[in-house]
Amino acid sequence: MGLKRLVSEDRGIRGTVTPIGKKVQKPPGKKSPPVPEVAVLGTEYSAPVNPPLEEPAAFHPTIFLTKLSNARINQAYQADELIYAQGDAADAVFYIESGKVKLTVVSSSGKEAVIAILPEGNFFGEGCLAGQPVRMGTACATQRSAITRVAKPAMTALLHEDPEFAERFLAHLLARNIRMEADLVDHLFNSSEKRLARLLLLMANFGQESKPVPLIANMSQETLAQMIGTTRSRVSFFMNRFRELGFIEYGDDGMHVHSSLVSVVLHD
Repeated sequence: MGLKRLVSEDRGIRGTVTPIGKKVQKPPGKKSPPVPEVAVLGTEYSAPVNPPLEEPAAFHPTIFLTKLSNARINQAYQADELIYAQGDAADAVFYIESGKVKLTVVSSSGKEAVIAILPEGNFFGEGCLAGQPVRMGTACATQRSAITRVAKPAMTALLHEDPEFAERFLAHLLARNIRMEADLVDHLFNSSEKRLARLLLLMANFGQESKPVPLIANMSQETLAQMIGTTRSRVSFFMNRFRELGFIEYGDDGMHVHSSLVSVVLHD
């Protein structure tokens, strides 16, 4: 005999199997919502459609860091002001409340390279948590910024005591690692023109989880050259080309990056 399965998830009641032609008795005064029919392997199944899952709440580290009122310091920095220097003691982790921070490193021969320009919502200086005794690079604000400094012992305690914060912080570190791997591949296999186009798109948040911000602060061509590993003259040449093609525009409030710039990255 064929069977028609009626699956009910109302109040956790298990699904029942009812012969075809027999009506299901419903509690008086209660109406069940219509249930879509889905055929699977020749058998008729009636299953309720599950409601869409709610998106997880956004991660706001500031909420967690407020627990460390006695072990954190909030400080404002002006443009080009030093936060810490290469060789300083690594004894704290920093969080960018607002503004941007540039991370650089200088070789023994005196050559400087820009590692990253971090926007608000990012941690930096976390190398101290892995046993790094001194800073491997220099951090300075590129514009007016608000930075929170958390002492290493307090940060370590928070990671042990708050599993949710530890999970989110680990996700942050993994995302940073993925970005660094992508940067390495970019340097190894892409031309300097593609590297510059990719950098500008990333700075404008294209392809990121957060909403794109096409307007980015004006940045010196020397800094851009250091970030992609080329000369300032090459950056100047490519920037002029991008502007002529309508991929970027200069204004008093900064540089406007258009999504069409992605064509340079995708072009072989």
